[in-house]
Amino acid sequence: MTAQDFFYVFPISLGLSADCFAVALSGGITLKTFTFWQVLRISLAFGVSQAVMSVLGWLAGRAVLELISGYDHWLAFLLLAFVGGRMLWESLRHEEKRRNVDITRGILLLTLSLATSIDSLATGLSFAFLDINIAFASLTIGVVALIVTAIGFVLGKNASAVIGRRAETVGGIILIAIGLRILLTHIL
Repeated sequence: MTAQDFFYVFPISLGLSADCFAVALSGGITLKTFTFWQVLRISLAFGVSQAVMSVLGWLAGRAVLELISGYDHWLAFLLLAFVGGRMLWESLRHEEKRRNVDITRGILLLTLSLATSIDSLATGLSFAFLDINIAFASLTIGVVALIVTAIGFVLGKNASAVIGRRAETVGGIILIAIGLRILLTHIL
């Protein structure tokens, strides 16, 4: 690893973790309370998925990228729109029927981890062409995503106090907006 590799990979890592930050922020907003284990769980899931997807992209080569590049943005949009829509639906239910949506567990965590890490697949492929050390790059991407996710989750909790009862609505809107941004970036 060289200093040049670090100065190339670190900003890319920050860019890839932007979606992780936004999703974690909305998750922190929607939960009434959260534990250290929830923050650790979502941070690890997002960090590991970012790192693994970059390695998979590096391993996959050009053929796989060509197969999925036509619809990867649609997949990310649909996954984020589904989770965001679910959060919106929950926010509109009567107060006694509402439940606290925990994005740090189960299928929601898996879906969000996948949706936020799709761009890492293409990034990993580019690393293969640029002769970047994939072990260093994927570790950097994973660690940065882990830290940024934890920060987003904690900041979301602080924002929840300001937003109040409509926190879940705001969180759902944020997820749908992230999905739309990904879709529009690729379409336009």
